[in-house]
Amino acid sequence: MTKVILVRHGQTQWNLEMKYQGHCDVALTEEGIRQANLAANILAEESISAVYASDLCRAFTTAECIAKKHQLQVKTIPEFREINFGKWEGLTYAAINNQWSDLMTKLLTHPDEIEIPEGETFRAVKERSTIALTKLVEKHPDQTIVVVSHGGTIRTILCAVLNIHLNYLWNIKQDNTAINILEYYDNQVLVSLVNGTYHLKVGSIE
Repeated sequence: MTKVILVRHGQTQWNLEMKYQGHCDVALTEEGIRQANLAANILAEESISAVYASDLCRAFTTAECIAKKHQLQVKTIPEFREINFGKWEGLTYAAINNQWSDLMTKLLTHPDEIEIPEGETFRAVKERSTIALTKLVEKHPDQTIVVVSHGGTIRTILCAVLNIHLNYLWNIKQDNTAINILEYYDNQVLVSLVNGTYHLKVGSIE
């Protein structure tokens, strides 16, 4: 069995401001770094063979906190980036809704059908991220690996694994530094944890 621990990145300033980040390279806040260290603490007892991350700094920094506990270097994979929000990147929900109200409604109700202006589709995100993940599973038989990615991307991966239509991706909650666990067997994938945030509720960083 290969275990994949999918982790969302820590908090950013744009998370607080409700801005769409996409491919913009936004750093973690102090709180985001604290969250990443708490996630690292709870994963410290796992026998982790490799740590991968999106090449965007909010994911990479989160991954570094986890990797340090295991004396590992983070390997970046661009296919685990967030969806490209095109013209919407850096804008708030209100600003986007003001100019593209019909598209914003479709984003929330039928995300599988939306084409973001100068951006990417969730189908494309699902394809690139699941192909990349499949390659990693094949590369790490009977090992545990960590992949740090983004809320939208992780949701598409979970939809793929659970055979859920992408129009339901917003039904899957993903908090900052949420931990998700996938167990890959020969002919089956089990999802044993979704949006695990216990590490944010207990203890302090030692």
